[in-house]
Amino acid sequence: MSALPRAVSLLLNLGHAVDHLFLLIFAAAVTRIAADFGFQRWEDLMPYGVGTFLLFGLGAWPAGRLGDLWGRRPMMILFFIGLGASALLVAAVQNAWQLAASLTLLGAFASIYHPVGIPMLVQHAQRPGATIGFNGLAGNLGVAVAAILTGFLVQWSGWRAAFIVPGLVCVGCGVLFAFIAPKELEPPSRRTQRARVTLPPDLLARAFLVMTLASATVTLLFNFTTNGNGRLLELRFLGIVENPALLGAMLAAVYALASLSQVVVGRLIDRVPFRRLYFAVVLAQAPLLALAAFARGWWLYVLLAGVMVLIFGAVPFTDAMIARYVDDRLRSRVSGARLTVSLGLSSVAVWVLGPIVKVGGFETLMLMMALVSLGTALGIRALPPEPDGSALARLQPVS
Repeated sequence: MSALPRAVSLLLNLGHAVDHLFLLIFAAAVTRIAADFGFQRWEDLMPYGVGTFLLFGLGAWPAGRLGDLWGRRPMMILFFIGLGASALLVAAVQNAWQLAASLTLLGAFASIYHPVGIPMLVQHAQRPGATIGFNGLAGNLGVAVAAILTGFLVQWSGWRAAFIVPGLVCVGCGVLFAFIAPKELEPPSRRTQRARVTLPPDLLARAFLVMTLASATVTLLFNFTTNGNGRLLELRFLGIVENPALLGAMLAAVYALASLSQVVVGRLIDRVPFRRLYFAVVLAQAPLLALAAFARGWWLYVLLAGVMVLIFGAVPFTDAMIARYVDDRLRSRVSGARLTVSLGLSSVAVWVLGPIVKVGGFETLMLMMALVSLGTALGIRALPPEPDGSALARLQPVS
């Protein structure tokens, strides 16, 4: 297989950015939307967004299956155009239930990217860890852009503009991708490219189980933080910084810094023992989350930056495991099945975020997240042993 054209790779990485951007516009604008629809508290509107993340998970399995059996190129065209069109639909809603339905549709289209776009990038990669790390940087820069772009658009043009502007850009990306992405000679299911590491069936099953459960808890923390950080800063910076646009810019800076951790982790995955690195990154989250639970002002900001560096840094491991252990002809289906389970379970974060904060405050939420990190770290110890990263970096894919 020849390498993807650079412009296509750039669009695939941009797709990761817009995927995460759209998932977080609602959370970034929820205070203004709640006021517009007559809700007295933003926490009461948050459950209406749960369909986004539920379909983001449940849609991944059929999306991955279609990616392998039909083709990854047509699925990515559908991703860009469908995601942009559904964002425009969100901007046109008139009540909370219409909002919930349109956000659910947006989540269905957003579910396409991870089981299709990432395998499309990795199928040509000689160093998949570095490729996944850079792709993760792109995706989480989308998180940063969501915070700052939504803040400015909401302040200057209203919350509907926060969906319209990126929606139009996303549709344009889909049209461009259709023109420049080369057609596939055969669907991935007919390819013969083998995995970089072959495990016995029992160890492969254990790796898949740990991978899925760890991915669910990592994504749970990701959803709790990225959906709640905006409200956390509003609360803990009262009397210090209260301008919504400035708070959005501060949060975007945290996400931009945290995104760089994925590039570093991606490179380390190709060079150092996988299980040891994964364990260290996840374990280090717990003490920072516990300290951040009670911090205020700028101390909170410093701790939050450290927490997000570690949470973002844990994200590339699952895709790296799939690239390492799974044949290319199956990667979209395996990725989709894993995402359906892990994202479906972690979508509960959006449902319970508001009620937890309303009853117990952010202190309770962050202490709960610290316990989740400790449990995940213990689970990672069950991953099967393997050659270290330097040995794997010298392996070439077998065709």
